[in-house]
Amino acid sequence: MLTFIGLGLYDERSITVEGREALAEADRAFAEFYTSHLVGATVDDLEAAHGIDIEVRDRAGVEQHPEDILDAAEEGNTAFLTAGDTMISTTHVDLRLRAVERGIETRLIHGVTAQSAAGGLTGLQNYRFGKAVTLPFPYAHGADGVPKSVAESIEANRERGLHTLVYLDIKADRDEYMTGDYAAGVLADGWKDVLGVVVARAGSESPVVAADRLSVLADREFGDPLHMLVIPGDVHHVEADALRALGGAPDDVVEENEV
Repeated sequence: MLTFIGLGLYDERSITVEGREALAEADRAFAEFYTSHLVGATVDDLEAAHGIDIEVRDRAGVEQHPEDILDAAEEGNTAFLTAGDTMISTTHVDLRLRAVERGIETRLIHGVTAQSAAGGLTGLQNYRFGKAVTLPFPYAHGADGVPKSVAESIEANRERGLHTLVYLDIKADRDEYMTGDYAAGVLADGWKDVLGVVVARAGSESPVVAADRLSVLADREFGDPLHMLVIPGDVHHVEADALRALGGAPDDVVEENEV
């Protein structure tokens, strides 16, 4: 059995009760933290909280050489852990398909996702989000500014009145996390200076939500990672009220998007 378990958003307590019980029943546990990361907990914290040794694998160890994970799942009850939800990345889908091909039973135990948290914390309705994008570090895509594909996706969403969740680049192996102020500055300079919403440390006891023009957000500091950025499309009156009350958005900036 190979059980895929989403750990949630922030620390060792973010896992669901179902996930915690499944992890307690596992003979072996593997994890990857290159697609996302629990910034509020170390691997040692997770091991202490759940009473199990966790074998961390890098990208190559999951995507190119997953044999030891699959062998363990053939022999016993094995857990595969990721931050957020367990099937948010194609990497995890591929691993599950490899298990199915070998006749290994699989199970999914979902965790809270950044996408659902972004809607909940900002007050923007989740059904009014369009295609999400990832803003990479300049060295990751080989150029300065906003990649064309990112700008085009945001524009396409806005033309339909939809919000865009912008995931910010993570290089966990380098302990490098793009911040909301940096991302806001990149978009303000290389795209448009419109209404944006920074969400910091979703899932923690003290998340931050800040809504304003991107150039203003670029001059603020939002503390420890992880950060996300939302570019609202058309906002209905309840969403507008939420951005004012929950994110401190100025009236004149919100009114530019309010319908």
